[in-house]
Amino acid sequence: MPQINAAAALQISMLLFALPAQYFISQWYGTDSAKRSQITERIIASWSISTRSYFSLDAWADCLKLWLSKTRTCLYVELLILHFRNWYYGENKTKSGDNAAKPRSYLAASTHVHSPKPEYIKFRVGQVIIHRRFGYSGVIVGWDVKANTPEEQLQPRYPPVKQDLKDTPHYRILINKANGFGKSTAYVSEEEITVIMGLEVVHHPDMETYFSGYDGSKYIMQPWLKKLYPHD
Repeated sequence: MPQINAAAALQISMLLFALPAQYFISQWYGTDSAKRSQITERIIASWSISTRSYFSLDAWADCLKLWLSKTRTCLYVELLILHFRNWYYGENKTKSGDNAAKPRSYLAASTHVHSPKPEYIKFRVGQVIIHRRFGYSGVIVGWDVKANTPEEQLQPRYPPVKQDLKDTPHYRILINKANGFGKSTAYVSEEEITVIMGLEVVHHPDMETYFSGYDGSKYIMQPWLKKLYPHD
């Protein structure tokens, strides 16, 4: 990743300051002291919000995601954003002796090809499911052969009596908005869900990104997703 030295940082700061400064100068002259005070306060507030947005990774990522949703661009790019966020916030660790950290994705968001598919993976991407305990419906958009979450999340998720569930298949679910469950996605073990037939309509803003239609038994994967799960 390129390093930003002091000179480059100063140049960026000057560029960011140029627009509010120009506005400040144009508005300052020709007004009385009360109006100048109000204008100054507005500029300071605007500047504070702008700088937080310029230097926030989440803000830039949210802007890109908004653009992607408007253009219906493949969610593959969004998965790359997830990889970058994992790296940026230090969720990836460098193994002893490695020269560089290896990217790792969690919660069935990996972009590696899932082939061959183990026979013990019961369900397929595109199938509609219902959660046995919470009752919400949704559609599968990815799976892992076992729980793939940051280590600090595994312990509270699986108490001692359920430790064996960590080594069972897990699925990423787009939750049907019609259920009013309050969450948009879920990551659940295989024993927590069951496939249901005859429920074609799953309402979720990302459905068209993952799927192109419904064939009567499951949703049809978009080409980019089919490449990741060729046997589903």
